[in-house]
Amino acid sequence: MERAAAEVDGSVMEGGGQILRVSAALSCITGSSIKITKIRAGRSSPGLRPQHLVGLELVSALCSGSLQGGSVGSSEVTLTPGKIKSGNHTADTQTAGSVSLLLQVALPCALFADASSQLCLKGGTNAEMAPQIDYTVKVLKPILEKFGVHFDCDIRMRGYYPKGGGEVVVTVNPVKELSPVTMTERGNITKIYGRAFVAGVLPYKLAKDMSAAAVRTIRKEIKELYINIQPLQEKDKACGNGNGIIIMAESSTGCLFAGSALGKKGVYADKVGIEAAEMLLRNIRNNGCVDEFLQDQLIIFMALAKGTSRIRTGAVTLHTQTAIHIAEQLTEAKFTISKSEDELSSSVTYIIECHGSGASNTHL
Repeated sequence: MERAAAEVDGSVMEGGGQILRVSAALSCITGSSIKITKIRAGRSSPGLRPQHLVGLELVSALCSGSLQGGSVGSSEVTLTPGKIKSGNHTADTQTAGSVSLLLQVALPCALFADASSQLCLKGGTNAEMAPQIDYTVKVLKPILEKFGVHFDCDIRMRGYYPKGGGEVVVTVNPVKELSPVTMTERGNITKIYGRAFVAGVLPYKLAKDMSAAAVRTIRKEIKELYINIQPLQEKDKACGNGNGIIIMAESSTGCLFAGSALGKKGVYADKVGIEAAEMLLRNIRNNGCVDEFLQDQLIIFMALAKGTSRIRTGAVTLHTQTAIHIAEQLTEAKFTISKSEDELSSSVTYIIECHGSGASNTHL
C-alpha cells in the first residue's frame, strides 16, 4: 500500500520559499511523498516563483522522483521521491535567483546518494534576500563540516541582479550518517576579515569606500583587532554590474559570524559598508555561537543527525521556528528551545536542542 502524501501547509509561520526547501529535501531523504499547499499564500506574488520551481525540479531529479503541479504561479505541488542517485545535475534559474538557495535544497539530498554528486547551479551568486555565495563558502561550509558534511564549491562566474548569469559547481560527498554538533561556548572574537567588491562598469573606488566605512564602524566597538576587508574589482569572472560587501568574524572556539550588504542604485557606498558592519556587530553582541542567518540553515542537519545537537543562539528567528516546525512534522526529530542564563552577557541567549532522527544512507 502506498502511504498518503504528508500534507505541508506552505502558508504557515514564515510562509515563504524556505518551507518548500526544507520539506522537499526531507521528502527526498526520507522517501516519503509530500503535498505542499497554499505555497507562499501571503506574498505579493503568491505561488511558485521561477527559482523555487528550479529548486524543486533539482530535488526531483536528484531522487528520480515525480513532481506534480510544478509550474510558475502554482500554489500546490506533490513530490513523490524515488531513489537518490549520484551524478551530474544542472539547475538554472535563468534569472538572478539565488544559487545559494538552490544549494540549500539540494545539498542535504546529495549527502544521501550512493557516490559523490556534482551540482552545476546557475543564477545570482550575490542576490538580495538570500545568503551571498561567499557566506555559503566561508560560514556555512566550515560549520557543516562539524556535522560530517563535505562539499567543494567552485565559483566559476559571479552573477548579479537583474540578469544573473552566475555559475557555481558544487561537488558533494555522501555520508553514512550525520554527527550531532554542540556549539554552546562562544569564546572571544579573534579575527575579522572580508571582501568588498565591484563588478562590471562600477568604479573600484566604491569597493574602497565600502571597506573603509565598514572598518570605521567596527573600530568604534572592537578596537584591538586588525580588520582586513579587501577591496576587489571583479573583471573576467563576473556577469553584469554589482557591488557589495561581506565581513566575517571568527571566535576562539571556531564560531563564525557574518554581516553583508549589496549596493543599490542611489545608495552611497559608505552606507552599504556601514550596513554590513552593523549587521556583523549585532550578531557578535548577541553572544550566541551562530549568527541569525546560520540558525535556520542548520535545523535540517540537526534533525537528520544521529544523536543530540545543542546550539546557542541569539533571538530565535521566525525562519528557524518554521524550519523546526517542518522538520518535526516530516521526521522523528524532537526540538526544544530554552532560555540560557549567561552571566557574562546582558543579552539573552537560547539553546536550541535537537534529538536527531538519525537518518542513515542505505547506499553506503
